[in-house]
Amino acid sequence: MQGSDITLLEQIVKAIANKPESVAVERKVDEMGVLLIVRLDNQDAGALIGKGGSTIAAIRRIMKLVGVKSNARINVKLDVPVKNNKKDYDKPSTEDNSNSSTEL
Repeated sequence: MQGSDITLLEQIVKAIANKPESVAVERKVDEMGVLLIVRLDNQDAGALIGKGGSTIAAIRRIMKLVGVKSNARINVKLDVPVKNNKKDYDKPSTEDNSNSSTEL
């Protein structure tokens, strides 16, 4: 059963991803069950997660059913590289820099 859960998850994710060559699935087994870690390009993360998380939730349900068949608890985790393209900007100051007093 070890190879079939990885193969199934890999096929599903590669069918959704725009860059299927960047998809990799790693399998870890511990006392909590089986953890399948999906590594993919950050541009494919949105498509794999889906609106409101619906796509990844459906994939997780399918993999849990595969686990039930083999008496294993299967969890799916996404490992997406962090995108650091935020532009630097000056945060607004919270200090009062006005030294002049104005009368109303």
